[in-house]
Amino acid sequence: MADYTASYLNKFGKGYPIRGWMQLAPPLFTKQVHIHNEAMSGRSSKSFRDEGLWSKIIQQVKAGDYVFIQFGHNDAKPDTARHTDPHTTFKQNIERYVREIQAKKAYPILFTSIPHRKFDQEGHIVDTHGAYLTVVAEVAKSTHTPLVDLHALVAAFLEKTGPEQSKKLFLHIPPGKFASLPEGKKDDTHLSGFGAKCVAKLAVSALKETNLPLRAYIK
Repeated sequence: MADYTASYLNKFGKGYPIRGWMQLAPPLFTKQVHIHNEAMSGRSSKSFRDEGLWSKIIQQVKAGDYVFIQFGHNDAKPDTARHTDPHTTFKQNIERYVREIQAKKAYPILFTSIPHRKFDQEGHIVDTHGAYLTVVAEVAKSTHTPLVDLHALVAAFLEKTGPEQSKKLFLHIPPGKFASLPEGKKDDTHLSGFGAKCVAKLAVSALKETNLPLRAYIK
């Protein structure tokens, strides 16, 4: 979801294509919507709070605001700074985020993690997130929170696009394009600008199908 700043992109070279899907979402809303994207790359539901990133956000949340929450990718990492168990600490963390937003009389919206670009022999996307997906759905149900199953939406889109063409959605960089990456890069986790735009459209289209007042401000 994160915005990638010019200073970050310039570390790799002009035109480096990485983008977060929320970074490409603003044009899909009307001008009445003001988006503050506080997502940070590489964080988990644990490290985002431990680093003090969440405290700055929740202090600013006002009644009637919408807060988008998407964790899972980095919660599965093995390092102690980020790792959570899906059925215990991860679930507790997501529930806590939701409850704190609700206490402000704001509206949390949960999103499942997008899939990695990993196809099986039949051309279907392999689920690499497991319980980190189902737990988000469980929390959404128990807390009466809207859920966008972005994993399912993106997986279906990738399968329709196919193994070869779907490379355009991710960071598949040929050798020699960037001096910092002489051998190129094949990253099936992070999105390119094109991929982020596609995912943003899927996410926002799903929001338009909800009963949330926010739908009136979607183009």
